[in-house]
Amino acid sequence: MNELRVRLLKETFSIHRLDPDHPIPATVTGSPVFFIGRTKDELSIVCRANILIPHAQTEPDWACFMVEGPLDFTLTGIVARLSGALAAAEVSIFAISTFDTDYILVKQKDLVRAETALSEAGYQL
Repeated sequence: MNELRVRLLKETFSIHRLDPDHPIPATVTGSPVFFIGRTKDELSIVCRANILIPHAQTEPDWACFMVEGPLDFTLTGIVARLSGALAAAEVSIFAISTFDTDYILVKQKDLVRAETALSEAGYQL
């Protein structure tokens, strides 16, 4: 049995892709929950679905599971175990990690299947 607890966040999220030099909209940084990644090839923003980002390629309707932390950096395989349980249930994911914890996003249409898979894998929801 896994000792990790996984909590479903209440918000629905969208994942946005922009050109790498695009400015980060103030509506995003003013939100209580958002994730930003920038490389030489792209700017990716994950934020609440009600925040519209013009000119973005957008993938809407994501639910987000948060691994309750903080997690120690010596822990290994957390995302691998979560993603493995979800892959076995044929649930696609988008994974994000912060300093303290990990987040797994799944499409809203797959949410019940994801919750069942995680519960059957021994995670406390």
